[in-house]
Amino acid sequence: MSDLLTLMPEGLYCPQAGAYVDPVRPVEKAIVTHGHADHARAGHGAVLATRQTLDIMAIRYGTDFCGTSQEIAYGAQIKVGDVDVSLHPAGHVLGSAQVLLSAPAGRTVVSGDYKRHADPTCAPFELVPCDTFVTEATFGLPVFRHPPAHREIAKLLSSLDLFAEQTHLVGAYALGKAQRIIGELRAAGYEKTIYLHGALEKLTGYYHSQGIALGSVEPVGQRGKELRGEIVLCPPGQLSDRWARRFGDPVTAMASGWMRVRARARQRGAELPLIVSDHADWDDLCRTILETGAERIWVTHGAEEALVHWCEMNGRNARPLNMIGYDDGEDPDAARDRAELM
Repeated sequence: MSDLLTLMPEGLYCPQAGAYVDPVRPVEKAIVTHGHADHARAGHGAVLATRQTLDIMAIRYGTDFCGTSQEIAYGAQIKVGDVDVSLHPAGHVLGSAQVLLSAPAGRTVVSGDYKRHADPTCAPFELVPCDTFVTEATFGLPVFRHPPAHREIAKLLSSLDLFAEQTHLVGAYALGKAQRIIGELRAAGYEKTIYLHGALEKLTGYYHSQGIALGSVEPVGQRGKELRGEIVLCPPGQLSDRWARRFGDPVTAMASGWMRVRARARQRGAELPLIVSDHADWDDLCRTILETGAERIWVTHGAEEALVHWCEMNGRNARPLNMIGYDDGEDPDAARDRAELM
């Protein structure tokens, strides 16, 4: 137990605020870090989050996803019970936030999911000094060192030049990853229309509405082989689905930090693995822990034991939370892959 948090079956609970952070089941009062389904669930009595996270939850679950909702801007502070609560950019996806709980007893940060690499589609990570830091460990093994995204995008564009008569079908998660791939393509100078599977349209449209410059995007609709030489984004599961056959013989790519694992690339049917992650890699996890100045580190949803060991070797008091219900942002195979690498 920290000064401000305790672990309950529903998730991380702050008794002084009477609120949970990213609870794994419906509760009376929830503070939600971001819109991925393993952190943002429907059915809470009240939800506190950024405006963009609340909007994303409404898109995914319907406007009645909770009893009442309250938005809070980055850096603003409100009183919840006996605790001052503020949200700070996590750099993960649009609207993602770290939760800072402040009281006379100290400062605790629940980081949710975060990354330190630049991303043209969301606010950059903000370092928040604290006494207790709750960190993810999705890629919490030394083998995971993510390359710059522009290098992976260059691989995609090079393949597009080399195989100009084939559609390039890119698997990407609907929230965050798909929009980041589009943004990185635009940053690399790619100006052609990018085509979307129907499952990516609503959230990509929302990013547009928030002023994120994604350029020309269109739904695939009924098109297939006529999209030779074009880039098409789809959910990862569609790469091996009959839906993909409409493109004839596409080049299949997958954008994920897990593409560092060759077996995962083969499993996904990705001929062109693109190591593009919306999570911190090993180096950035370790760097962030040190830079927060926190003496107590709680590690959750990932390679917990490896990061706990590193913390202890570096003079930090650390513990694994062993929480059930979190993954790497909608990838149910993540835990299995980590086990194979350890």
